Amino acid sequence: MKFGVLVFPGSNCDHDTHHVVDAIAGQPVTYLWHASADLQGCDAILVPGGFAYGDYLRTGAIAKFAPVMQSVSKFARNGGLVLGICNGFQILCEAGLLPGALMRNAGQNYICKQTFLRTETADSPFTHGLSRGQVLQMPIGHMDGNYFCDAETLAKLKAEDRIAFRYATPEGEITPAANPNGSLENIAGILSEGRNVLGLMPHPDRSSERLLGSADGLLLFQSMVQSLVAAQ
Repeated sequence: MKFGVLVFPGSNCDHDTHHVVDAIAGQPVTYLWHASADLQGCDAILVPGGFAYGDYLRTGAIAKFAPVMQSVSKFARNGGLVLGICNGFQILCEAGLLPGALMRNAGQNYICKQTFLRTETADSPFTHGLSRGQVLQMPIGHMDGNYFCDAETLAKLKAEDRIAFRYATPEGEITPAANPNGSLENIAGILSEGRNVLGLMPHPDRSSERLLGSADGLLLFQSMVQSLVAAQ
């Protein structure tokens, strides 16, 4: 199997993500340049955090037109695994691979801090190694992480068990105080209809080694590896 990490002008977590897959998860991984439509035979695509194209217009609005994203969209719609982290989540929403939008944080400030997430579903290639209700610790670092969708979309996400993570207390309680950015119903990550695309604002790439304060993020990458192995 092989992972691909997208690189846009302004990406700043591409090396973090590559490092986790290569050095920690021990899997083949390559960089995929934004101007190329060639996914190089990758079996999973990682859309990293950063400020793609400087976040001009709005986050992800320009990146969705990149040649590589045209290939990623086709890849995802054919069932390929795609994980979008932070700016990657924003890009996936702009590209129509995930519903809703990421708006400016409720406090109108950039936020960089540790957060706790409650796992809302174990029924996905990214979370099957977790237990429903399991609490993970991951950092966030964003200005536009306030997830929003209309009432119809929210009802559908709930009915189809597609809310992957919610911001929570360390004990797993969903409270307003645990919500760092004003996200609708504390939503931190969601799945696509096919369950093969996950977008989340917290950084599993920055929480995959104990040295960084938490290795909980590695569980998502390990789940992806296990899913790809099972599919072979």
